[in-house]
Amino acid sequence: MSNIISPIRDKIKPISLSQFNVLLAIWLGAILNFAFFQKIQSLTPYQGPKAYLFLMATVLVIVAAYNLIFQLIQWKWNAKIFASIFLVVGGFTAYFVNSLGVVISPEQIQNMMQTDAREVGDLLSLQFVLWTAAFVVFPLLFISLVRIKAESLPRKIIKKLLNGVASLLLVGGLLFVFYVDYAAIFREHRDLKGMISPQNAIASTLSYYHKSAPKKNLPLIQYGEDAHLLQPVNEQAKPKLMVLVVGETARAESFSLNGYVKNTNPELSKLDIINFSQVSSCGTATAVSVPCMFSGMPREDYDEQLASHREGLLDIAQRAGYKVTWMDNNSGCKGACDRVEQYQIPQQLKDKWCAKDGDCYDEILVDSLKSYLAAIPETDKTPRLIVLHQMGSHGPAYYQRSKAPFQPFKPSCDSNAIQGCSRTELLNSYDNSIVYTDHVLSSLIQVLKGNSAYQTGFWYLSDHGESTGEHGLYLHGSPYAIAPTQQTHVPMLMWFSPEWTAQNSAQITCLAQQKSKELSQDNLFPSLLSLLDVKTQTIDEQKNMLQHCQSTKKV
Repeated sequence: MSNIISPIRDKIKPISLSQFNVLLAIWLGAILNFAFFQKIQSLTPYQGPKAYLFLMATVLVIVAAYNLIFQLIQWKWNAKIFASIFLVVGGFTAYFVNSLGVVISPEQIQNMMQTDAREVGDLLSLQFVLWTAAFVVFPLLFISLVRIKAESLPRKIIKKLLNGVASLLLVGGLLFVFYVDYAAIFREHRDLKGMISPQNAIASTLSYYHKSAPKKNLPLIQYGEDAHLLQPVNEQAKPKLMVLVVGETARAESFSLNGYVKNTNPELSKLDIINFSQVSSCGTATAVSVPCMFSGMPREDYDEQLASHREGLLDIAQRAGYKVTWMDNNSGCKGACDRVEQYQIPQQLKDKWCAKDGDCYDEILVDSLKSYLAAIPETDKTPRLIVLHQMGSHGPAYYQRSKAPFQPFKPSCDSNAIQGCSRTELLNSYDNSIVYTDHVLSSLIQVLKGNSAYQTGFWYLSDHGESTGEHGLYLHGSPYAIAPTQQTHVPMLMWFSPEWTAQNSAQITCLAQQKSKELSQDNLFPSLLSLLDVKTQTIDEQKNMLQHCQSTKKV
């Protein structure tokens, strides 16, 4: 290989360190950030030549700012090392920004840190490979071939000073000329900085580790130590069994139960369910929403560090006397189930429902629940809370989230390179995944309907929603403050058996009256514990959906 590279390298004229830094700044600042510049152009108040002048000024500001930074940190001995890091980080982050409209934020870094190989595989596509070749491999090859000229230290320092001062003056001058415009744009669109590669990844990673990264070896804080059952389990009454389904990437606007024009809920619509149409999530990604909804902290006060080492909803239910079990068909519970039973799905069910790459259809949860219930001894009167974590509509490979009998909408996007599909194809694939979720949820309810040993209840709540090209955004994980409703408006529904309803008729009536009320994942913690007859001072009665029911019951 060296015999091939050496002649090529010898033909390339050596360049100075200053030239090297300028070329790197142009590549990173101008070439990789065309989606950012398109956004800036759409937000500029100007038209015609002045709009292009403003856009050119923005390009120069970014390039000059990078050049200034490189003059400070890059020297001949480390220039290629730093350049390679910037090119790799910038190249890959620019793919997600430019191709999928993803804003790189600390939340996205958290998602990346908590993802698994299966989810990474879903992102691989021909478009991703071509992008990697053009925007990562090619510039790295150039870096390896180019030679940096040796210069005396005084000459090098003088060049750095001249380049640095020139860059500083350019940045300062252009920001001064267009200060009002930049101030107005960035004040209203703070997420824009998350579109500038590679600074978005570097700044977000530093922010994540400073504020959000879980600290190790922190002592577990007990929570809800006073938890107890209001009525002890007795031989006469059937114990309660609640199944809580944590959905994945389902958005409320794609449920026909909420008025969507396509019939995405053909089975649930025939069941006696309570559908809540105005529910918002705690976050826009699983890594935030799942621990948040089980933490007992409202979204506005949610502290990821505290949630990572404090007991939550499942611990409290378990302390009160419930047998708590987590069944997972996703990437884990993000710490919410660390101290309760985690059901090991039998191998025969994996063989039935899972593909070779490890992805399993959500019907594996239906069969797992059946297997779990069948193994409970008839004499066991322990109340139970079972949490099922779906694969749901996890993207971008939506076409893999449903089976042929549940794919009524055609044509579909049968690729994970979703940005290359038409709007119709993409929506059809996503909607098909909702149809399959409808079937899975209906099947779970049918299982509970057929169980005569318990009062059975069912609660479904998605972790967050999904963007499918609206506003140029795909997938999820946008900063909550600017996230579109497609990522924050989530479906929620409940079902209760006749036995449960007979024992708690006032509660069920009151819950039904709240189906159009504005609710959120904040309501899960207090309301579920109350449905399970668990009493604890950790319950926020203002967010407890059953508080109104109790008032109704007293009348």
